[in-house]
Amino acid sequence: MADQAYLRDQAYMSSQRATGLGRVTEERGSGWLLFGAVMVVLAGLFTTVMGIVALAADDHYVVGPEGTLVVDLTGWGWIHLVVGVLAVATGVALGFGAMWARVVAVLLAGFNALSHLAFLNVAPVQSTIVIAIDVLVIWAVVAHGRE
Repeated sequence: MADQAYLRDQAYMSSQRATGLGRVTEERGSGWLLFGAVMVVLAGLFTTVMGIVALAADDHYVVGPEGTLVVDLTGWGWIHLVVGVLAVATGVALGFGAMWARVVAVLLAGFNALSHLAFLNVAPVQSTIVIAIDVLVIWAVVAHGRE
């Protein structure tokens, strides 16, 4: 009788461990997506601030004699502002588990990295930081999105 109870307890404990391992794997995937969501929001906030600064205080950024790539500083301000606000909204949606937000987050992070690459001669340190965050976002969402 005691052996039967012992075996039943052992079977129960092993089934709980298996369930626990399944939950850990599920939480790990959710953790990476949550990390990606936080990084999208962070990159979006940095980009939004850079856009507001470019619009409000033109003299804050020093533009060399070669100028900015493609558009002027005000144009880059508007581009950064719009992309930053969209990135923050997408990061919040990704944090809540929206499936569409995964694709939009990767596309926005890629476009944001390219726009900061073009803005690199105006704000090298800030642009490098945002590009690194965008690469982390793409990695977290693409590599760990299915877990």
